[in-house]
Amino acid sequence: MRILFRTVFTAVALLALSGVPALAQTKIGTVDLKRLFDNYYKTKLATTAIQERADDLQKDYASMADDLKKHGDQYEATLESANDPAISDDERAHRKQAAADELKQLQDSKAAIDQFQRQAQVTLGDQKQRMRDNILADIKKVVAEKAKTAGDTLVLDTDAETIDGTPVIVFGVGDNDLTDDILKELNAAAPPDMPDTTTTPVFLSTNTPPYSTLPGSSLPGAAPANP
Repeated sequence: MRILFRTVFTAVALLALSGVPALAQTKIGTVDLKRLFDNYYKTKLATTAIQERADDLQKDYASMADDLKKHGDQYEATLESANDPAISDDERAHRKQAAADELKQLQDSKAAIDQFQRQAQVTLGDQKQRMRDNILADIKKVVAEKAKTAGDTLVLDTDAETIDGTPVIVFGVGDNDLTDDILKELNAAAPPDMPDTTTTPVFLSTNTPPYSTLPGSSLPGAAPANP
């Protein structure tokens, strides 16, 4: 997240500097971008929406995995019955063929579940990225408006770090920090029954894809038929 924020505000900084003849003439403002992001009410709404979508996908996945388990048990039972010494050769051959057919269906079902899992990861990842981009666009817009009103030609992120993990801003008086005013404006339209937005979002504040791995990746398999 800090890398993303640093990239965004590096671009903002470059744009701001492009029309300034000298750094000495630049009035610099600061914001804590992580605080803005984490406490913006739309971040909470987006996190809730992603969680609900993840829960729905999990339910579908669990149902598919349960069906696969049942089919796997049925296959094992059919294969075991084919080895019954009391049945005729013709019946044994018939049951072995039935087991082979069930195995093929089992393998197809397993492939379908694997595809569902991959698609679920893509779906949630895309949703997370889209929501995060929209939230950052909202924040950047208000930052730009506040900076122009204050006469700032450059706004720096006090939470940003370099690629080595060291602070971008080593020292600052902090007398021109816009964070509180920006956050107040961002949350001015928040619903009155909005939950506490100070909780760090689960999905949007990290670089880990939401629901990166659906539960149950180890699914019931089936031993090959032994005709």
